[in-house]
Amino acid sequence: MMKKIVFFLLLSFSIAGFSQQSNKITTKKCIPKKGYHLKLIKVLNDSRCPEGVTCVWAGEVSVVVALYNDKQLLEEKTIIFNSKNREENIKWFENYYSKKIKHVRLVPYPKEGVVVKEKNKFIEVVFQD
Repeated sequence: MMKKIVFFLLLSFSIAGFSQQSNKITTKKCIPKKGYHLKLIKVLNDSRCPEGVTCVWAGEVSVVVALYNDKQLLEEKTIIFNSKNREENIKWFENYYSKKIKHVRLVPYPKEGVVVKEKNKFIEVVFQD
């Protein structure tokens, strides 16, 4: 049975320090001193089709993340999550992980009539078994 560790990206998520056996990563609220780390800066746009609604287009979500190495800012990047650039996003995240990634997404997924505060949104990275 696969182990599951959910890595919440309320403020940031760590690329280092996760179990090699887990299939998801989790985060700390501060940026660790060693290794590569990502921090969710802002959700710019979330036009994903909410659960419970019929949409013509699935939508997309745009976020700004900051990439750090040993607490030094290397890059700020806007990432757009949609069906067209899924593989491109996975390749970018895999540059900083030693495992193959199954998917990367912003969670929670929107639901009709439910408003989620920014502080409760995070990026989930799920690894292949």
